[in-house]
Amino acid sequence: MTASIVGWAHTPFGKFDTETVESLVTRVANEALADAGISASDVDEIVLGHFNAGFSPQDFTASLVLQADPKLRFKPATRVENACATGSAAVHQGLRAIAAGAAKIVLVVGVEQMTRTPGPEIGKNLLKASYLPEDGDTVGGFAGVFGKIASSYFQKYGDQSDALALIAAKNHKNGVANPFAQMRKDFGFDFCRAESEKNPYVAGPLKRTDCSLVSDGAAALVLADAETAKAMSKSIGFRATAHAQDFLPMSKRDILQFEGCTVAWQRALEKAGVSLSDLSFVETHDCFTVAELIEYEAMGLTPRGQGARAIKEGWTLKDGKLPVNPSGGLKAKGHPIGATGVSMHVMTAMQLAGQAPEGMQLKNAKLGGIFNMGGAAVANYVSVLEPLK
Repeated sequence: MTASIVGWAHTPFGKFDTETVESLVTRVANEALADAGISASDVDEIVLGHFNAGFSPQDFTASLVLQADPKLRFKPATRVENACATGSAAVHQGLRAIAAGAAKIVLVVGVEQMTRTPGPEIGKNLLKASYLPEDGDTVGGFAGVFGKIASSYFQKYGDQSDALALIAAKNHKNGVANPFAQMRKDFGFDFCRAESEKNPYVAGPLKRTDCSLVSDGAAALVLADAETAKAMSKSIGFRATAHAQDFLPMSKRDILQFEGCTVAWQRALEKAGVSLSDLSFVETHDCFTVAELIEYEAMGLTPRGQGARAIKEGWTLKDGKLPVNPSGGLKAKGHPIGATGVSMHVMTAMQLAGQAPEGMQLKNAKLGGIFNMGGAAVANYVSVLEPLK
């Protein structure tokens, strides 16, 4: 690839009554530039990932990044959106600007503020990432959509409640070591497996511990072309990227296949010239635990219908053959929609630079994979990253 990550920043994810979209954006923009060791005047282009969909009264937010530094004034700035994959859409757009020769340095920011929105409105906003003519009346909102997916999976392959609880427990345990995570608590398998007052069923077979968190937060990256990156103190290169967009209506596809995920992984691994087994770890889109389960199969870790093997046999634990979500994933880290994809790239870059927080850092991480998904396997983005210095 023609670009590298040369700087990054990440707010904690959580509920922040004193923050705004603007304050979150300007904070990470300045911190990422400082981390890269460059001035705002060095930036050629800005890309903002912000889903919004009613979460923030302020729309038209690309120019908010300019508030970080007067030297950003008059730089090209564009907001992109692709549901829950909005952050990766922003990253990939920045890469395209560099590949086209239109920019040498691109500042990419992802942001969302969700927690100020009333609960019923949150569900309504998130449901906009589904096909409303078919799913607009789904009870439970977007959780209800994935509840139906989980029910269909259970019907076809048997009750997978143990596997889902193991995935939830794994990600919550991993999140304890991540200072940016919204929920840093090791709940354990028993709590995640049992229905209780604190862990009720939310939709279909999905309990509260199967669902990612409503979050506020932001993350940012500085991307640089190959020549510019040579002079930087750190450089995490893009070995490959891929984006596969699928039909929005679930009725037009086999929703248990996550075919767009499979296509994106196949394209990225082929471009990178590696296999899944060559990866040191993966950050994958666990908006719901059943999504991570199906993604095991879609990425090729297990055959179809056998995703439970990967978690039950410990393959995806931090000391397993392919650690998945060492950051805690969306499940523990939180899921501020527009920030998530950028966050996944930051977490992966940290690992590969050997700069992940203590307890989260994996040993000898050489190649990291990222899968970020928008909707129910509609927008599918994969990145394969490697350290260049």
